[in-house]
Amino acid sequence: MPRARSTKIYRQTAATSEYDGSGCLSGFAIIPLTVIFISALLASVAWNYVKPLPISIQTYDVPDVTRTPDSTSSGISPIFRPEVQYWADSIVKWASASSLDPNLAATVMQIESCGDPNAKSSAGAMGLFQVMPFHFHATDNPYDPGTNAARGLNYLFRSLSAANGDARLAMAGYNGGISIISRGEWTWSAQTKRYVYFGAPIYQDAISGVESSSALNEWYSKYGASLCRQAAKRLGLP
Repeated sequence: MPRARSTKIYRQTAATSEYDGSGCLSGFAIIPLTVIFISALLASVAWNYVKPLPISIQTYDVPDVTRTPDSTSSGISPIFRPEVQYWADSIVKWASASSLDPNLAATVMQIESCGDPNAKSSAGAMGLFQVMPFHFHATDNPYDPGTNAARGLNYLFRSLSAANGDARLAMAGYNGGISIISRGEWTWSAQTKRYVYFGAPIYQDAISGVESSSALNEWYSKYGASLCRQAAKRLGLP
């Protein structure tokens, strides 16, 4: 990433004056001092108009999404599958409670469960956001949608904070553990690499206002079809 140039401004000052035996300024010093005075005055005026440039500017492929979403938001992007759209109002509510962009929450739900509240992975992850058992309290019902969302989105928020608002890295941390955010991508598992390969462009499409997502369609055809069929059956959707 290119860095913005930094500008250093050096201020020069005159520190000596010449005096004759009577204590008055020497005539030879008047002209140089006049020039120095005018130069200092011009430099002072210029200083007030010079604003230092930033040392560097950091950008991301997606915006900083750690802010609280607009409370007037009417829903999530239309790119998501019908099984995820089923939860649209709840996603907006859950995301707002966790200070997350609802489209980021919807992206994670899309990949994790396609909206199946009873989904369970071979690793033991459960529910809409495929939350691992150790994230739940002893009295929690992991398959309760609200509870599952609260625990999963809390972890997503922590991952996003660790990633300084970079949603791609946050999704990597959600899948592979927050500690991998600070490690080189070459150390990531194949599953995590695949997760961000689909998740980042799906989220980018969701916030770009497009009506469909080629990334989501590719994910569906390669990995999501059976998951979404199971979710549709569970939710009673055609």
